[in-house]
Amino acid sequence: MYYKMKISIFKSGLIVGALAFFISCDKDDTNGQTVSKKEVITTYADIAYANYQKAYEDAVVLETAINTFTANPSETTFTAAKNSWKQSRESYGTTEAFRFADGPIDNADGPEGFINSWPLDENYIDYVQGNPTAGIINSLVSFPIISKDVLEGENGKNDNEKYVTVGYHAIEFLLWGQDLTAPSAKLPGQRPYTDYVLVGGTALNQSRRATYLKVCADLLTDHLLYVANQWKTGGAYRTTFLAMNEDDAIKNMYRGVTTLISAELPSERMEVALGNEDQEDEHSCFSDNTHRDIALNLQGAINIYQGTYGTIDGPSLEDLVQQANTTTYTETQAQIALATSSVAAMAIPFDYAISGGASSVEGAKVKVAVVAIKNLAKNILDGATKIGILVNS
Repeated sequence: MYYKMKISIFKSGLIVGALAFFISCDKDDTNGQTVSKKEVITTYADIAYANYQKAYEDAVVLETAINTFTANPSETTFTAAKNSWKQSRESYGTTEAFRFADGPIDNADGPEGFINSWPLDENYIDYVQGNPTAGIINSLVSFPIISKDVLEGENGKNDNEKYVTVGYHAIEFLLWGQDLTAPSAKLPGQRPYTDYVLVGGTALNQSRRATYLKVCADLLTDHLLYVANQWKTGGAYRTTFLAMNEDDAIKNMYRGVTTLISAELPSERMEVALGNEDQEDEHSCFSDNTHRDIALNLQGAINIYQGTYGTIDGPSLEDLVQQANTTTYTETQAQIALATSSVAAMAIPFDYAISGGASSVEGAKVKVAVVAIKNLAKNILDGATKIGILVNS
């Protein structure tokens, strides 16, 4: 089944020195045994499958919660659906480090554009402030039927990246609605559950809205299962990946991680919003969950570099670097700690953190995190050269 899509903070000597002792005891060259590139590649494939499988399983829970809510709209079932959406983002967020690596999520046939596209033009989906009849949901003549084929066909139509009709963020908008509160209020969107109540509801076309939400949830599980199956034992892409030239496979691994944390995460997902001081530019702007997106994307890159996820703790890029150059290994460990602590120090929610721009107290913390993440990318790239991998060649 195929899917078409268009788709410097200085390094403190004290930090490095303090970490050196603990790090030397942390990964001990797998008890003195040399780690091979083949083992590292296999660990990556194992993590990819486990992470996407978990994302799929959490999406199934989300779909169940949405089906329960739409069958019986209430404040309780609505809250449960929103909580399930947040939980599903916890597992998907770390998978972003598998992007940009020519893998099954976003290669020529990958479904990424149907899963996590953003930002979206919400009035292409449903009503917005000042326009109660906007969107596919309220366009009965142009869209008499709401189905998987229809919504996939409209996603990214005419190469317009803001025509996002499906995926996590379409579901997010349908659950939270626009966030029209001031950042200082620290509140997400306030869509009422009664937008889905047939009698006495608060918006037009309640049943169509419910159908749209259910179709999006169903598509999400379809697409995530496709990617998970590509990475499972015997899966088409896993088989191809494990048969690749070892240096090419490792270059792909590095390219995915470093593209995410050198450009996509710190620049596109953080600096743009900070510079514009605009919550419309943040990743999860309806639910105010962007702070988790950022932390999870960073953690996903760290997971791959260190070869850990859940119960998996295998030979890793970090081990190869440690074998090749202990100084780079130790410096990268220090920068991982600095990047994660800098992200944790940002104010919540993200729209509040960026509301005063980079010159504000909270905005400055975002800028510190941006620089720390970019510097981590530089450290990881330095490690790649130490093991003979030229990522950008």
